[in-house]
Amino acid sequence: MAQVIVQADGSLVPIVSFAAETAASGTDRRRRREVGWKEARLSMARAVGRVDGYYHATMGSVQETGEQIVDCVIKAGGGRASHLHCLGDGAQWIVDQVQEKFGMQASYLIDFHHLSGYLAAAAEVVHPASRQDWFQQQQQRLKENQVDQVLAALAALPHRPLAEAQDDPVHRCERYITNRLAYLDYRGAVQAGLPIGSGEIESGHRWIIQARLKLSGAWWTSENADSMLALREVRANRQWSAYWDTWRQAVA
Repeated sequence: MAQVIVQADGSLVPIVSFAAETAASGTDRRRRREVGWKEARLSMARAVGRVDGYYHATMGSVQETGEQIVDCVIKAGGGRASHLHCLGDGAQWIVDQVQEKFGMQASYLIDFHHLSGYLAAAAEVVHPASRQDWFQQQQQRLKENQVDQVLAALAALPHRPLAEAQDDPVHRCERYITNRLAYLDYRGAVQAGLPIGSGEIESGHRWIIQARLKLSGAWWTSENADSMLALREVRANRQWSAYWDTWRQAVA
């Protein structure tokens, strides 16, 4: 059975907007601009054994991203008989789109390094002399699917009062794990020779999105950001020359 690795994630991009009455009046728009951050969503798929993946990026909706994930899978050679090994940081929109678009055809795995970050924060309450050993032991337990033992080890750590649970790293780690128990089959992935980390999509954010859209002092309208993402996507998919050849032919 053909296997395809699928990853998706979001990255905040600096966005500027202007009041409609400002544009109509012809006044200096810089005086009435509103600045903020909006999520750019990146998706990627590649066939197991291949080096290059296929990317899509958008400032659009979660549903649009779901359609782009499907297109990435198709472009990467995935079909109805393929197994899709999906990875992400646990954001619910990614899980929902994977389940909606692929159902039982896909499995989903929480990025191991993202979960390890929660464990590392929880380990700060462990005595410094044994902190690193504790942390590595929990990582190894996760890789062996011994999640119950990890939760027991967390439960044995000092906790803040429940009223302060939101700010307690041990509570946060427990909550993160218990809310995602269905997506922690690290042993199965390792045995199948599949990745347990979503480093490809994290790297993609840096060189596809952030390297261009998060330049110092740069702000974008949503429309211009989406257009730039389309160009970055073309380059990432090794279609840069073909794109401009087609454009030149169209205007000739």
